[in-house]
Amino acid sequence: MIGYLSGKLLEKEANTVIIDVNGVGYEVTIPLSTFYELGEIGDEAELRIFTYVREDTLQLYGFKTLREKELYLKLISVQGIGAKSGISMLSGMSADEIIVAIRTDNLARLTSIPGVGKKTAERIVIELRDKLNDLTTGETVATMNQDSKPVEGVDEVYDDALSALVNLGYQQNAAAKALKKAVNEGTEMSVQKLLRRSLQLLAKG
Repeated sequence: MIGYLSGKLLEKEANTVIIDVNGVGYEVTIPLSTFYELGEIGDEAELRIFTYVREDTLQLYGFKTLREKELYLKLISVQGIGAKSGISMLSGMSADEIIVAIRTDNLARLTSIPGVGKKTAERIVIELRDKLNDLTTGETVATMNQDSKPVEGVDEVYDDALSALVNLGYQQNAAAKALKKAVNEGTEMSVQKLLRRSLQLLAKG
């Protein structure tokens, strides 16, 4: 059972990375919060891993911090939250925001995440409200490497950001509208910054 990986970033996309560990490439599904924290291709990377095993599936899910992984494991313990939807939750909101929303019974905030309906949000609050004592808020929210350079090619950056939002469950029209607004606001044309601002806009509705 894989619980941790350390190696070089071979490939990096908004939802997945491949980490080269001594010549073996491990494909790992990640939330956007982890994507923001990782360096550039060729940099060293460390991830906490949850190995998802079913009869016909073996999938690795990676997290920058142990805290994120622990919150993820609590989320997927709730009926209606699967392995992929747990990743979507951590992509749509930071760990701090999720914890606060659960503790304050903020169902509207939770249901703003694609795939999380009112009944699921209610189950999350009921089942996890008293189980988050070991996950205190206040840890630095994932931020992007300030030295990271924008990806070359404006169209490519826009398309990559739009694809990531659609993969997270947002309707293409809504995602495109948020992206255009982010661009018009003068947001730097990098995938990380466009995704971050677009998610903020989508959360506001």
